[in-house]
Amino acid sequence: MPDQTTLNHAAQVLATIGSDQRADTALRVYFERHRYLQPPARRAVSQAVFAYFRWLGWLDSKASPQKRIEQAAAMHERFTADPKSVKPQALARFAVPEWLAPEVNLPPESLVQLQRDPNLWLRARPGQAAALAKSLFAGEPTPHAADALRFTGRQDLFRTEQFKTGEFEIQDLASQLVGIACAPQPGATWWDVCAGEGGKTLHLADLMQNKGVVWATDRHTGRLDTLKRRAARAKLFNYRAVAWEGGTRLPTKAKFDGILVDAPCSGVGTWQRNPHARWTTTLEDVHELAATQLALLNQVAGSLKPGGRLVYSVCTLTRSETSAVADAFTAAHPELEPVPVFADSAPGGTTPGATQVVLWPHAVEANGMFIAAWRSRKP
Repeated sequence: MPDQTTLNHAAQVLATIGSDQRADTALRVYFERHRYLQPPARRAVSQAVFAYFRWLGWLDSKASPQKRIEQAAAMHERFTADPKSVKPQALARFAVPEWLAPEVNLPPESLVQLQRDPNLWLRARPGQAAALAKSLFAGEPTPHAADALRFTGRQDLFRTEQFKTGEFEIQDLASQLVGIACAPQPGATWWDVCAGEGGKTLHLADLMQNKGVVWATDRHTGRLDTLKRRAARAKLFNYRAVAWEGGTRLPTKAKFDGILVDAPCSGVGTWQRNPHARWTTTLEDVHELAATQLALLNQVAGSLKPGGRLVYSVCTLTRSETSAVADAFTAAHPELEPVPVFADSAPGGTTPGATQVVLWPHAVEANGMFIAAWRSRKP
């Protein structure tokens, strides 16, 4: 249970969170203003804040912030010791917002997973997972991805020599499976349409053995600057970062062997890691984002070479943003044919050869993810 000092700090963090600010952002700002807090104290405050939002539906709204945080911590401690202490019906009613039910039938196992503390996943450089686990003295492999490790240590990863020399990236397992689904070949030309800070760009570049080129576009130049720093640390140079607003005027007339559209989404699949978002995301957000996702796919489809591969991924589970978008895109583009997402395996219990895949949080013990794939028909 958190002590009184932790409760007070967590209550102050909650007081700073507005409708336009995420809990993780509020925590980062708070810690910048309270630099005297040591890593164990910061970890305790962060855990208290996230537990508060994870168990918000059960808390007494009339109690003081400190009391509610204490209630959440007690529930989380009890649930962690015995997940059966909370009935599935209660999880379905209180752990997620009401608007979600018509959009996704969350398996009971995924509801349980959403209430657990999230795993921290690392992506080792190709073929180096075992060596990385040994050098960090902390890391468990997974059958779902050869280069993925579940981090089991307590050290500050950003201060490790392995991080400084680019031996790994912090990347959720579901995101790593997106790169595996792309299956880019060395020497190919790929386009990461919504690259962000470059996690999937760097994975593609690594899978291509630093050969060929990955175009990385994003509307935020600050994110692309972060990508450049990450790429330099990893000694990956087969990429080109270009700002693109996502409009009809494409950043290049080039044709690509592969295109990844990891589109902006409601992030329902990340609600284990980011429980605050459960109570700020709306159904209107889902519908607006679904329109954006389909528009992005339509805009980039013509940039595929004959035989090129197009992969669509979103870290959400709503029907409007997943199968509905994929089905509408397929209907509008007879020049593209749906193809299997994963060539050689079916991670997380997915159907072998499926052209649309849902990675449930409980099945991969990571973020929930939807992935679909198409191939441009050769003339």
